[in-house]
Amino acid sequence: MSEELRTTSSDDLMAADQGELVDVTNEGELVTVNNRDELVEVNDQRELVAVRNRSRNRALVSFVLLPMIFLTVTLLGGLRVNAPDRAFVFVPPPLITLVLAVLLMLLFVRGRLIELRAWVAHHYSPLTNVAHVWTLVALFFASAQAFNSVLPERGLLHWLFSFFFLWTLWNNQFSSFDARRLLRSLVVLFGTAFVLKHMLLASLYATDGGWLKSLAGALLQGVSLGTLDAPTFAAATGYISFFTLVLYLTGLLLLSREPEAADGEA
Repeated sequence: MSEELRTTSSDDLMAADQGELVDVTNEGELVTVNNRDELVEVNDQRELVAVRNRSRNRALVSFVLLPMIFLTVTLLGGLRVNAPDRAFVFVPPPLITLVLAVLLMLLFVRGRLIELRAWVAHHYSPLTNVAHVWTLVALFFASAQAFNSVLPERGLLHWLFSFFFLWTLWNNQFSSFDARRLLRSLVVLFGTAFVLKHMLLASLYATDGGWLKSLAGALLQGVSLGTLDAPTFAAATGYISFFTLVLYLTGLLLLSREPEAADGEA
């Protein structure tokens, strides 16, 4: 065994003296190159393959995955399941959700979650710019539908929730934000609205709401003179809203990375 090691070592030294180098690939295979220039060339080829794969993955996220996520949120944000007959009902986004979406898009720019220069630029191909603009438009409508999924459909609570969102987003316009802090605040914002609507208010307006409906309903209905009326939806509506919000926040997490234009692959 020791003789074989000495023989192998001597052969390697002789190969090195003759200008040959041995390189080990990722699969554990030995590749013999004639000189150092060829070894550098092999390493450069590996780095080039890694860069190409990274560019393709980012192009897949920017041009395919993100638009699909935001379009799905746009479709599911207004979807409700009617309680009596379990039929699907689509609730269009009210005007206030478009205002909230505009404020949220401004926060995305201020918090550097969206770098406009990284999405639309003169050195990108026209097809790449159109794809990026389409993704941003889908993000706008997905934001509006995300608000729509956690807003009560009508009544005083609808305007209370709207004022809550409007006041929060307006105050945040004058605060210092980075992308990570903005994402955390949005998780808290949408999570609070989801719990209030689909857990607290859903049990309040349910036919078998129990003591919560009897107590809160009697007090609030007496004070508001019936302005807290809201339609009753099936429990599946809450699951749809939960999936919609998770999908929307996942898209925002993927959006936090700046896109790289792949002109040859767009």
